[in-house]
Amino acid sequence: MARSTAAKTTVAKTDAPALDTKSRPSRRRGKDTFEVILTTAGELLAEVGFERLTTNLVCERAGLTPPALYRYFPNKYALLKELAHRLMDAQDKIVLSWLEAGGTKSSTLEESVAKNRDLQKQINAITRDFPGGDWILRALRALPMLQEVRTTSRDMVAQTLFEILKAENPAASEDRLRTATRLTTQMMYAATEMVLEEPDQDEEKINEEICWMVALYYQHLTRATSAATD
Repeated sequence: MARSTAAKTTVAKTDAPALDTKSRPSRRRGKDTFEVILTTAGELLAEVGFERLTTNLVCERAGLTPPALYRYFPNKYALLKELAHRLMDAQDKIVLSWLEAGGTKSSTLEESVAKNRDLQKQINAITRDFPGGDWILRALRALPMLQEVRTTSRDMVAQTLFEILKAENPAASEDRLRTATRLTTQMMYAATEMVLEEPDQDEEKINEEICWMVALYYQHLTRATSAATD
């Protein structure tokens, strides 16, 4: 029985596609090719989705031979992973800049909503402008092999937000605040996914609702902390 289990485990690992790039170019020509491959993959992703995306399609559109692509990417999943990392990095930079600029500090509930709304609009815009952005979001949810990219990004944002809010509210329960930051981070990103994947929905209304939800949630948390310490 032990041998059978080990054999199955080995097969599962063997069948898993390689996700890392084979190499990263150091010369200008190689860098240009690398970027052309990724840009083309993103454009095709927006047109055909991740299920129909193939390395052959990318090569045909980019005017490259398969060996030129395979020099850097072993398969389409490695392409998706690189694109996903870039999108998550772009989103994370916006959030971190917003936090550094005092995004969590507000004197009124309305100001908090307005600041959250500004952040949400920026995240929506950069995701929409990113080649294949909405399909990358779908791939991150649908493909287990890519979920770590999404989880790592969201956990980093939630942890940074937690540290800032804990410093601003030292009396707050650490466990409750940590849960709150993870929940609200996921909620706001889920709103972005809804806007991008359901374009017939009213983006302004979705932004407004999620920002009020988050602002009211933290207001309640702050008041509960104050009441507990009085």
